[in-house]
Amino acid sequence: MVVGLGPAGAELVPEAAVSALAGAARAFVRTERHPAVSLVAGRIPGGLESFDRLYQRAKSFEEVYRAIVEELVAAATAVARDAAGYVAYAVPGSPFVAERTVLMLKGDGRVDVQVVPAPSFLDLAWDRLGIDPIAAGVRLVDGASFAVEAAGERGPLLVAQCHSRQVLSDIKLAGDDAGGEDEDRTAVLLHHLGLADEEVREVAWAELDRSIEPDHLTAVWVPELAAPVAVELVRLDELVHRLRADCPWDAKQTHGSLAGHLLEETYETLDAIEAVAGSEPEVSAEDVDHLAEELGDLLFQVYFHAVLAGEEGRFTLADVARGVHQKLVGRHPHVFGDVVLSSADEVASNWEVLKKAEKSRSSVTEGIPGALPALALAAKLQKKAESVGLEGAGLDEGRRAVADGVNRLETASSPEVQSEMLGRLLFDLADVARQFGVDPETALRRRTGEFRREIEAWESVGPSD
Repeated sequence: MVVGLGPAGAELVPEAAVSALAGAARAFVRTERHPAVSLVAGRIPGGLESFDRLYQRAKSFEEVYRAIVEELVAAATAVARDAAGYVAYAVPGSPFVAERTVLMLKGDGRVDVQVVPAPSFLDLAWDRLGIDPIAAGVRLVDGASFAVEAAGERGPLLVAQCHSRQVLSDIKLAGDDAGGEDEDRTAVLLHHLGLADEEVREVAWAELDRSIEPDHLTAVWVPELAAPVAVELVRLDELVHRLRADCPWDAKQTHGSLAGHLLEETYETLDAIEAVAGSEPEVSAEDVDHLAEELGDLLFQVYFHAVLAGEEGRFTLADVARGVHQKLVGRHPHVFGDVVLSSADEVASNWEVLKKAEKSRSSVTEGIPGALPALALAAKLQKKAESVGLEGAGLDEGRRAVADGVNRLETASSPEVQSEMLGRLLFDLADVARQFGVDPETALRRRTGEFRREIEAWESVGPSD
């Protein structure tokens, strides 16, 4: 039995909820941090068992919620086995509003769930704001994931669970990204609705995280965002569709014709990355701006290919984003699941195992593009070989192989033999680089960049007399 405790004091707790708790073999409450808990608990013969202890040791809310569900299922199973009645579980507000554990319980086939409804903080919010949420078209979003949930929304928004200054700060920054500077923009803080210290206060957007000490009973009313959150991404998608429709050059492009542009933009992005990496920690603003520009050009290519695929009825940009999201979640069971991996090497090794199983591949070499630059391809294959236990030459042996390769080049009998020996030499050099933890392609590109600058310097001053 799941019951709601209402949004504020004991006067808003339904009598049916109290009766359900009082009649239970065991009665639980998600958290004691609710104004009605202490008042209701005195009417429950066995008292209320709290899950607050789980919040103190868990790494995430999702971990807390899973643990709560498991304990409730175990308790309900034990009570049913002993024919002792039922288990009751109380949650703040309404069980139907922003209660993840209730959704999880209702979806768990091990238990039968009945719900005793109660008012939520929304009822008080609509009264204090003086609005009809249906007529106004209000969207309810979670403060902790505001930037994601509010993406593309112009408002009005009611932002729940704004339990810390950090959450309020993140909301403010996401709103700043959406609409830039707007001195007239305001929001309304809704704090402790229904309690003696209730506050309903309009504040300037810039003061959103500095006007109140928030807690789990704090919400924010956003009448209007100046523009959708992530508006730049929405506008870029619209721009690509417009170019495709109205520009003769863009209109004639295909996946194949764009391939060279994608490769060129990738290399230009690599140049920009190397410029930033090579000057760290004293990175110039010019280099940072250049990297942002090149990443934008690369992003444009992704959008363009997604638009082409959408026109063909194959997939859309949303499918692309959804697919990579699902893949990354699946490839990180140590973050989103119960797998324990303690080092970057363990993560990389497990990644290869998951990727091979996911793709139903018979070899870790499948999927490695043959068009990679030769040094990068060699390093990639050497790394893959190591991931399946095929060890290459040791560092000392690699050094000897490089030295021997140089000597043998001098005695090669023909250009064909020289080419073969040089290929082996470069492969051995790539393996030595890998063992030092250096990407050979990046190292060579960095050196060629230095040499380019040496040539340009020479050209500017000329040979010395």
